[in-house]
Amino acid sequence: MEGALAVPRLPPHDPSTPALSVVDMHTGGEPLRIVLAGCPEVLGPTLLAKRRYMRQHLDHVRRRLLLEPRGHRDMYGAVLVRSELPDAHLGVLFLHNAGYSSMCGHAVLALGRFALDFGLLPAPPADVREARVNIHCPCGLVAAFVACEGGRSCGPVRFHSVPAFVLASDLMVDVPGHGKVVVDIAYGGAFYAFVGAGQLGLDVCSAKTRDLVDAASAVTAAVKAQFEITHPESEDLAFLYGTILTDGKDAYDEEPTTNICVFADEQVDRSPTGSGVTARIALQYHKGLLGLNQPRAFKSSATGSVFTGSAVKEAKCGDFKAVIVEVSGQAHYTGTANFIVEDDDPLKDGFLLK
Repeated sequence: MEGALAVPRLPPHDPSTPALSVVDMHTGGEPLRIVLAGCPEVLGPTLLAKRRYMRQHLDHVRRRLLLEPRGHRDMYGAVLVRSELPDAHLGVLFLHNAGYSSMCGHAVLALGRFALDFGLLPAPPADVREARVNIHCPCGLVAAFVACEGGRSCGPVRFHSVPAFVLASDLMVDVPGHGKVVVDIAYGGAFYAFVGAGQLGLDVCSAKTRDLVDAASAVTAAVKAQFEITHPESEDLAFLYGTILTDGKDAYDEEPTTNICVFADEQVDRSPTGSGVTARIALQYHKGLLGLNQPRAFKSSATGSVFTGSAVKEAKCGDFKAVIVEVSGQAHYTGTANFIVEDDDPLKDGFLLK
């Protein structure tokens, strides 16, 4: 179209509702929508209290950011908040299609870049090639290490997890439509059920995504009904986030092992799942299949993207033997946006198709 249009900075909208300004990124194909401005203050003395406050009082922000018509059922978000921890550069609340998570590895990898590039910590000297970013997640403090050049991010990011541990191994669960299934439950900042897809009659590398989602959702529902999830430090962390179906190749190999994560309300992770990789490495270490500092590659069956990880040291979480896990991946910027609300829009708070 010839000529320049006199376009206002924002279209007409409700002046009493600030626009939500965001930066969009993705890590291994999994999206992340980071709020720059427009979210009301999230109140609470601790990060977990802020998570509860947002769920109770500001859930319309999550819905407007992530659901249609501004997002989609698999969109993921992050709201940055002040942390009560003196060593944290930022605090973050993770948003998904059904609520709020306790940890998100793909988001941490992206937020490491974002924090450095948007000045949330002092710029490192020009000769520094990796900057540390301390990110307070609901599960605890996570250290991200961002490759940089000239004070800006320039490559992959790695993070060191909170203590990751196995809650239950070789658990027999009755899954409707599939019978008795052997399930492992492990924690990597969030709890996941792990199942070899072959037990469900599926090949995680070639099956239709819909079939994998249905099977994983059945496992999640069965585990929730038959097993109590507990966390030694906080009831806020005691929930099953989802199920990760694997190719069953848990013994160490130089070739990547493939998995897919289905979490929240049948949301499909496009990446190998950072917190899921953390939990899966803790599970492999627990079973003697992986040693300390032995790297393993994890491939997403959805996109083919790869994260690498390793158990870097032993730790404790309550009475559980645990490990600190390092996970590495690459995040990319995809754009910016301003989202507005018209007061007479009946769908202004979003909707989710099922």
